[in-house]
Amino acid sequence: MPVLDSYLFFNGNCAQAMRFYERTLGGKIEMSMTYGESPEPEQCPPGSKDRIMHTSMLIDDRRLMASDTPAGDQAKPMQGFALSLGYSNVDEGRRIFDALAAEGTTIMPWGKTFWAEGFGMCTDRFGTHWMVSGGEPK
Repeated sequence: MPVLDSYLFFNGNCAQAMRFYERTLGGKIEMSMTYGESPEPEQCPPGSKDRIMHTSMLIDDRRLMASDTPAGDQAKPMQGFALSLGYSNVDEGRRIFDALAAEGTTIMPWGKTFWAEGFGMCTDRFGTHWMVSGGEPK
């Protein structure tokens, strides 16, 4: 059976975003390669050598992958999807939501819902949309 994981595209701040996700979500960056470190760096688009060509982070048993667009290209704003995080503990869910929402935009403030003790939606400072839930409803 296939495994479905997410791949994000950034405009030059991929390394910064992935380090933030690593710290915030408790993940572990498995590998990261810039365009300049690729097996064929001479094929690197001008101005792209320090941009991330591919990076991969493991969060529990899921993988979050990402890259920067080459210099001169622009990734379109992330729209039409969200990454969803679920925590069994409402306090842990709230802590993660608050960290992701900091310096970003809160779409739906953290609060009780019929499906979770706590739930919130935000777009982080890197433009990634998140839905975070915590705790079983009481």
